Amino acid sequence: MTVPAMIPEAFAESCSRFGRLVGFLEGDAARALSHAELEEWLDCDGRDLLRQLLQDHLDLRATREQRLTDVCTTAGARHGAVEAGHERTMVSVFGAVIITRLAYRRPDEQNLYPADGWLNVPTERHSHGLRRIAAIESSRGSFDDAASAITQATGQQVAKRQVEALARRAAVDVEAFYQNAENAERTPAGTDDVLVLSADGKGIVMRPEALRPATAAKAASAKLTTRLSRGEKRNRKRVAEVGAVYSVTPAPRQPDDILGDGTASAPVATGKWLTASVVDDAATVVASVFDEAERRDPEHQHTWVALVDGNVSQIKSIRAEAKARRVKVPIVIDFMHVLEYLWSAAWSFFAEGDPAAELWVKQKALGVLRGKAGTVAASIKRKATCLGLEPAARANADTCAKYLLNNRGSLDYASALATGWPIATGIIEGACRHLVKDRMDITGARWGLEGAEAVLKLRAVRSNGDFSTYWAFHLAHERDRVHASRYAHSIIPKAA
Repeated sequence: MTVPAMIPEAFAESCSRFGRLVGFLEGDAARALSHAELEEWLDCDGRDLLRQLLQDHLDLRATREQRLTDVCTTAGARHGAVEAGHERTMVSVFGAVIITRLAYRRPDEQNLYPADGWLNVPTERHSHGLRRIAAIESSRGSFDDAASAITQATGQQVAKRQVEALARRAAVDVEAFYQNAENAERTPAGTDDVLVLSADGKGIVMRPEALRPATAAKAASAKLTTRLSRGEKRNRKRVAEVGAVYSVTPAPRQPDDILGDGTASAPVATGKWLTASVVDDAATVVASVFDEAERRDPEHQHTWVALVDGNVSQIKSIRAEAKARRVKVPIVIDFMHVLEYLWSAAWSFFAEGDPAAELWVKQKALGVLRGKAGTVAASIKRKATCLGLEPAARANADTCAKYLLNNRGSLDYASALATGWPIATGIIEGACRHLVKDRMDITGARWGLEGAEAVLKLRAVRSNGDFSTYWAFHLAHERDRVHASRYAHSIIPKAA
């Protein structure tokens, strides 16, 4: 095919390949193919044409690269010797290409390649386009599935370990991204909306070297090597801390509405934001939850409410953060958690399956919902005493009563319902299932610390609907890290 006059000579090979594609499509062989066969053929040969277009462009950039007179490192070392023809390979989403550029040299120091910075070339062989696909697919399914998805989408073969490495690289800027208020503006929709802060944890099966020291010590002290002894746990999990912030428009209800026919409308969550970490402890994740709340409401004009399941360390962290930031944050314990304690106590008084147990639990639950947790606790202990139950038989009842008494400050459901606040942790429990269990609990999976953390971060970013914005942020900061940070005189532009 003759190269048209308007096509630069540098793209002659691309033009020639395009001509061969057109020649095939207008021939008899193409007419014999079904549309599915044509799609498959074009997907392969069309991708090769795109690879050639990219290669031709890179070659053109190489011929036009101008020599610079003052290339220095940030330490002030001038690289004055210039050598042409230095090549490196990059595997793009279309296939492997060769990048040719000028090398700026200095004895006993690494070469500098300003052209790599202008192109924002990654340190690894795989392009940012492949890294992006790896980030999405590995946060969606297993690393093996992600590798298959990359091959299906691009035709490129990327090994499982390389996919995991690409995912780790893709997640390095998530924390910095959310520390920038401009990246995550989710202001409550209405002036009366309540900001709900919530936290929970979910275990992930880890490799032995990735366990926290206390868990690793318990695992090492197992009595038997091939099976568990009576009462022993596997001690192979590390807890991922999960946090959530969202807004609700208050929906006042009555205690009877909660245990009634379910027609009363519960508050609806909007603007949900999630975070998760298997590296950070509960205090650090709770701090990030408060950071997000302050991004949304820096002047503390809205009511803040913390919704938890009763975890002591999380409650302590919430109180500490609220005190440090001088914001009032009432804590509400999940009502479903209270119901579990009441049902456990019921079996101290009723035979398994006795319908009377259900009525008893409902009566006690209504008492708690009406703000009488202390009274309910006293009645449970009194009943156990009046029945003359032995310590073992009344243990669950005593545990329930103790729980109600110890947490009665966070069980003021009467006020919460009257004000229209949520009293159940469905949002954070759903986040634990979605962010952690659905991906990290794949059968047979055992996680390393860095890989698990990267996948959690990426799943959170995608769940928050921030991935596209995050990716632009990530690439800009990748240019700073890999390239701009090496040069004096701002040869490589830095991110704004």
